[in-house]
Amino acid sequence: MRRSSGSAALLALVLGVAGCGGVGGTGDDGGTGGSGRLTTLGFSFSDEIATSRVDAFKQAHPEITVEVTEGGFDEQQFLSAVADGNPPDLVYLDRKLIGTYATRGAITPLTECVEKHDVDLDQYRPAAREQVTLDGVLYGIPEFYSVRVVYLDEAVLRQAGLTPDQVDLANWANLPALTDRLARVSDGRLTRIGIDPKIPEFLPIWARANGADLLSADGRTARLDDPKVLEALQTTLGLLQRQAGWDRFKGFRDTFDFFGPDSPLARHQLGVWPMEDWFLNQVAKNTPDAQLVVKPFVDRQGNPLTLVSGQAWAIPKGAKNPEAACEFAKQMTETDTWVAAAKARVAARQASGAPFTGLYTGNAEADRRIMSEVYRPSGNPRFDNAVQTILSVQEHAFAIPASRAGAEFDKAWMDAVNRVLSGQSEPAEALRRAQSEATAALDRAAK
Repeated sequence: MRRSSGSAALLALVLGVAGCGGVGGTGDDGGTGGSGRLTTLGFSFSDEIATSRVDAFKQAHPEITVEVTEGGFDEQQFLSAVADGNPPDLVYLDRKLIGTYATRGAITPLTECVEKHDVDLDQYRPAAREQVTLDGVLYGIPEFYSVRVVYLDEAVLRQAGLTPDQVDLANWANLPALTDRLARVSDGRLTRIGIDPKIPEFLPIWARANGADLLSADGRTARLDDPKVLEALQTTLGLLQRQAGWDRFKGFRDTFDFFGPDSPLARHQLGVWPMEDWFLNQVAKNTPDAQLVVKPFVDRQGNPLTLVSGQAWAIPKGAKNPEAACEFAKQMTETDTWVAAAKARVAARQASGAPFTGLYTGNAEADRRIMSEVYRPSGNPRFDNAVQTILSVQEHAFAIPASRAGAEFDKAWMDAVNRVLSGQSEPAEALRRAQSEATAALDRAAK
């Protein structure tokens, strides 16, 4: 997320117009939100998981007209709408942004929402719930629970004379040699990536694997200048430099289509890489014959480790129908809705002849029921083993803590890594600058 000076000005304006308090008020009909018009921002009808849940709400609440403004979350659009006093009733956004918008007064506490609509908070996974809770106050309803695992193309490994068991991400000293063995670089031209460390996005998991956190557990203290963070950045940067350098590496990777049948997995252009669990669904849908192996990401002691993220539903300040918004967020994330969505996906996969690889949500009870009532092993050991790997790492998940300056903190360390990748700064210098920027943002937010 990039924050322009215009966005900062809009946030300041939001503080002036939003006021205080939680979810209350009435719907368009002047009642308690039992009817009227409900508008959303940041959500799309991307697949049957989305459409089936919205359809379920419409069937349960025919008195509410749901208007979904499709597309990803747009910060400028959102803040402008709040500042103008005409926000959507509900916004769908990355959980890491919740703290910033809560602090700046752009979204409302959900205390009344939870109490009046009997939202069962215990059903949500603790890591997901903590990401939408700031200073003990809930500001969002968590949706998906996306963890990171390691994907391997066994065909690439076989050509290098390796097996999946010989890929050990705990042994950082051996990663350069492993990268060289898997990658294909000729005359400075990269035609196959050996190991993609996925930085800047995955720096937090590499740092945690090295025993460091980018942010303190209370979300108040940046730790970007920790020597262990520096070591994680230097190690991952070194892997990229061995593969024709960042510019050529990125240029090659930018040609990949992870969402189609001509993916890098199908074309054997990538050996080993960490990625979110949702990629397994894409493989099952588009390249079911791929020679895929999925393993846990591990720390330097070999213990399973994963970073979790996901979206959340939040109610903006000034929403005209917060009661309907609360009911919508509740139903979209409750157990029965998720189970029905999983059944819709199974039907879609059966129609296309592709396997169902699970559905991973912020609702632990929903996932338990999906795996016991809906999921059935496909008979393909690659996919069946991958599903079990994803399930096994969920209990080893960590998330970047909620922070009053979550967006600003995220920008500080992302910008630092990008400066290093582009050759504008050395790693230590970049992280010191990021530490200063993040600390200043956290201090401002604390005031």
